[in-house]
Amino acid sequence: MKENRLRSIWRDGGSALNCWLSIPDGYAAETMAHQGWDSLTIDMQHGVIDYRASVAMMTAISTTAVAPLVRVPWLDEGYIMKALDAGAAGIICPMVNSRAEAERLVGACRYPPQGYRSFGPNRAMLTSGGDYPEHANASVVVFAMIETKEALENLDDILGTPGLDAIYIGPADLCYALTGKFGFDHTEPPLYDVIVDIRERAAARGVMPGIHCGSAAYARRMVELGYRFVTAASDVHLMAAGARAAVLEAAGQGTSSEVPSDGKAVGLY
Repeated sequence: MKENRLRSIWRDGGSALNCWLSIPDGYAAETMAHQGWDSLTIDMQHGVIDYRASVAMMTAISTTAVAPLVRVPWLDEGYIMKALDAGAAGIICPMVNSRAEAERLVGACRYPPQGYRSFGPNRAMLTSGGDYPEHANASVVVFAMIETKEALENLDDILGTPGLDAIYIGPADLCYALTGKFGFDHTEPPLYDVIVDIRERAAARGVMPGIHCGSAAYARRMVELGYRFVTAASDVHLMAAGARAAVLEAAGQGTSSEVPSDGKAVGLY
C-alpha cells in the first residue's frame, strides 16, 4: 500500500504544505505536483473541475509522491465515494455543521464496519496497490470544513467524531458568518482569536487543524501557530500573479517583487 504522505508528515510532527487546484487539466496538475508541495487539492466545489477532469488530474499527480486530495462539492456520499475510488488520498468536505454531518462524512470514507463506503476502488488499487482495500480505512484522510457559526457552536461535538482526522477552516465563509464581510489572512479580533481557539481545541482532541490561506507568508504564520495543514496558494492565483508580474516588468511599470500576494487574485478559493 502506497503511504499517504499526509499521515507520514503528521506522524513525524510536521505540517503539510498544500496547494489548491482549480484548473481542470492533467498537465497543469502534473506541473504543480513537481514543485515540492506535500499535497494538492482538486477543488470540485468552486473550481471548474468535473469528475473526468479530476481523474486525469489525480493520474498526473500520481507521477509523484504528492498526496492528491479532493474537495467535494458538498456532503454527498456519491461524490465522496467516486473521488476515493478514483484515487483521492483524502476528502475535504465543505459546510460540515454538526456531529451528525461529520459522522456521515466519515462513514462515506470508510469501509464497513467503520463506515458504509461501497466497494469498487477501481483506480485507487492501481495507484496505491493491490492491498488498498485492507489499508484504505487507515490511510484515507477525512477533513471537515469549519466555516459557519453553527459549526463553531458545535465544534467540540464535531471534533469528537470517531474517525475524523482533520478540520479545515474556510476563512471566506467563516469571516462572512462572523462579520458580514468576506476576507482572508486575518490578524485582527475576533477572527484571529477564533483561528487560535479552533487550533487549540482541535489539537486537544487529536484532530489535525488545517486552514486555507491567502498568501505564503500567512501560511508560514499559521504553521508557526501550530496548524498542521496549510494551503498557501492556488494554481490560478500563481498563474495570474506571475503573468501580471511579467507584464508589469516588461512594460517598465514595476517588478515581480512589487506584485502583492494579498489574497485578492482570482482563483484563490
